[in-house]
Amino acid sequence: MPHRNVTKQEALDYHEFPKPGKISVETTKPVASQKDLSLAYTPGVATPCLEIQKKAQNAYRYTAKGNLVAVISNGTAVLGLGNLGALASKPVMEGKGILFKSFSGLDCFDIEVDTEDVDTFCNTVRAIAPTFGGINLEDIKSPECFEIERRLVEELDIPVMHDDQHGTAVISAAAIINACEIAGKQLSTLKVVVVGAGAAAISCARLYRHMGIKTIYMIDSKGVIHGGRSDLNDFKREFADHHYKTHSEVFEGADVVLGLSRPGAFSIEDIQLMSENPIVFALSNPTPEVFPDDVLKSRSDAIVATGRSDFDNQVNNVLGFPFIFRGAMDVHAKKINIEMKIAAAHALAQLAREEVPEYLNEIYSKKIEFSKDYIIPKPFDKRLIVEISSAVAKAAIDSGSSSMKNFDIEVYKKELALLI
Repeated sequence: MPHRNVTKQEALDYHEFPKPGKISVETTKPVASQKDLSLAYTPGVATPCLEIQKKAQNAYRYTAKGNLVAVISNGTAVLGLGNLGALASKPVMEGKGILFKSFSGLDCFDIEVDTEDVDTFCNTVRAIAPTFGGINLEDIKSPECFEIERRLVEELDIPVMHDDQHGTAVISAAAIINACEIAGKQLSTLKVVVVGAGAAAISCARLYRHMGIKTIYMIDSKGVIHGGRSDLNDFKREFADHHYKTHSEVFEGADVVLGLSRPGAFSIEDIQLMSENPIVFALSNPTPEVFPDDVLKSRSDAIVATGRSDFDNQVNNVLGFPFIFRGAMDVHAKKINIEMKIAAAHALAQLAREEVPEYLNEIYSKKIEFSKDYIIPKPFDKRLIVEISSAVAKAAIDSGSSSMKNFDIEVYKKELALLI
């Protein structure tokens, strides 16, 4: 359903007028004379073709590849609407294109692949990959999305990321880092309950482990995931506790609950069982598992986040993917690895602790400062592209995902600032 402040007709009119859709292609070179035409196409175009044939890396010099990302879906898990099919996913993919362009300056083609077969999907993406500098997978259902991403990351030499998994993981990790700072908790001693066991939930739990969180319980639609269950796929089995525990037992004394499920999947009664200063992330969208007002009535000491823009602390993927891809693509990274994701999370967390520019106070009509009501940056913070992209680029080089030499991060930050 549309946002509560947006009517159905407004949403349809926005997409239809004055021109259907949300993205278009524009030229970057003049074609105003016969010489321009000769340079843009025949015979001039043959020269860069031959240079690229000699050295594939020259495609980054003579074509738009280095600034072009593909948003690719088969429409099997569109938002919270389910399997709508490839064509019906196109408005979302175009929307992703707007966000890439608006927030990071990356150009985007949206591509809808009409198949639910993993082999066909991967073969299609592999075949068109030379066009792009990066591939953002989107709205592909679990568990197929894990295998699709694994294959493409392994087989392609450009960054590939399934944003439904890793975007939520990076942003929520940043929020947990700062919530712990405010609540006086340590990552290494947290007890975390993840409610939901789909793509985003699995990826979040994996990233949290890499960041030092040791105790993670996961709950799916059938209850607590534990070693005694025989209905678990390989991904859920990663988080199967060896000892059977009830729903209430895993919430008892928990520090964090991460909801990536459905409204009502956990309750106020569950939150009352949690430790002091509980960290409650109810990220089901558009309706959260529990509403912030209800949480705070019951637990005034809680730190609460949702996936919605009309509450404080929105865990919004737009804080991540435009800048992660910007940084990765600018240094020609081969992969978006765990070091780059962790760098993005820490950079996001640090940015929220900095003094907020006055223009953000004006946009949101209030004084914003680091607190339990502001643990992650706002999407319109112009510093995001500089801080997140540079952190990701540096991590790519430091971890060996990029082989770029003589990278000057301060010069790069100045170049990023020009995109604001």
